[in-house]
Amino acid sequence: MQQDLTQGSITGKLVGMAGFIGIGLVFQTLYFIVDLYFVAGLGAAAIAGVGLAGNAFFLSLALAQMVGVGALSLIARSIGAKDFGAAEGVYRQAMILSLGLGAMTLVVGYLAAEPALSLIAADAETTAMGRAYLFGFLPALALSFPTNAMGSALRAAGVARPTMLLQSGTVVLNAVLAPVLIAGWGTGLPLGVFGAGLASSIAAGVGFLGMLFVFGRSQTLIAHPLKLPKPDWSVCRRIVGIGLPAAGEFLLMFVITAVVYGVIRQFGSEAQAGYGVGARVMQSIFLPAMAVSFAVAPVAGQNFGAGRADRVRRTVRDAAILSSGLMLVLTLLCQVWPHAMIAVFARDPAVIEVGAMFLRIASINFLATGLIFTASGTFQALGDTRPALWGSVSRLVTFAVPAIWLSGQPWARLEHIWWLSATSVAIHCLVALWFLRQQLRLKLAGMVPAAA
Repeated sequence: MQQDLTQGSITGKLVGMAGFIGIGLVFQTLYFIVDLYFVAGLGAAAIAGVGLAGNAFFLSLALAQMVGVGALSLIARSIGAKDFGAAEGVYRQAMILSLGLGAMTLVVGYLAAEPALSLIAADAETTAMGRAYLFGFLPALALSFPTNAMGSALRAAGVARPTMLLQSGTVVLNAVLAPVLIAGWGTGLPLGVFGAGLASSIAAGVGFLGMLFVFGRSQTLIAHPLKLPKPDWSVCRRIVGIGLPAAGEFLLMFVITAVVYGVIRQFGSEAQAGYGVGARVMQSIFLPAMAVSFAVAPVAGQNFGAGRADRVRRTVRDAAILSSGLMLVLTLLCQVWPHAMIAVFARDPAVIEVGAMFLRIASINFLATGLIFTASGTFQALGDTRPALWGSVSRLVTFAVPAIWLSGQPWARLEHIWWLSATSVAIHCLVALWFLRQQLRLKLAGMVPAAA
């Protein structure tokens, strides 16, 4: 059932929501980890191809965030202000947008997959592997849009447990299907990397149906999740207005990742495979801090809607402390055991070495990344995600452009790319914290104190 996040312990609310969100994120990420584990036996080109195709996840996530972030911000603030009719209206329009974007993802994905992959893949075999995986995986990406819209509405209402349970179940299903479809266990019909993508799509379909079943049973504000009214373009514009900068933020992540694959292609498919595995491991490591930041948005958002400036500030403070502590522990793990983490998903010594070197250097900025996540969640709660976008733009300037130049230098080595990336993350953190301070000062000014 939905929660009133304007009352009670801030830390308790954050930890409670982050716990369920974190478990859900773990299982969501395991989609890729499970695929990567079984694909590893097919060789470096298969690993690199799946890594390249998986980058499409960031592109679809950018579009999903455009709707999800805007809807969550508006719904949470409406709930905080006790305007439940407005909350339902926002959700309905978010679902219309989500279904449209899901259909567009299928059409564009199937038409543009091969030419897009050929631009950044190290060789034709890697391109073919990426194309096969993506063709199986595209339905999962399309279903993620309406599923994300329902999940955002539940999170805005303080509900995280049902989503976590569904994601857990779908990952178990994916893990069962992966060896059957990839290697042909029990069927004698191995589908290779296409089977990896198909397993995720089947599991995503089951997850979508499950979300439809639990949505009305987890909250009382919105009934019939697929009931669609006529489009209300004024509400849609408000959703997109808040969510578009967040979408731009994820789109820039997609661009930056594509730049990395492009500039390291000269080092061969082993380098691209090593980076692909290292990046996936790093994304998994980020999950605790991401869970905290995802909890910031509904907690701070409801309190912002209720005019509780003091609780908004305490939410940001407590979240920053929690995420920083988590990231310091994870940094230590990556400094001590990077090779062991990569070796779980790769057998080629060259791939393992590249991934371990990437992980060790990237982990230096885990603390900065945790603070960036906290700032991003706060911007969502306050209804202005443009500062998060500007932070990502700083990485485009401080990393992407120099990396392209660096790739053309005869003396350049892979570690130069990783150190450049680490430097750009540190600058991104400083930009995000500066904007966070400004936004809190401007948005919370003049609010009625909690004691009034």
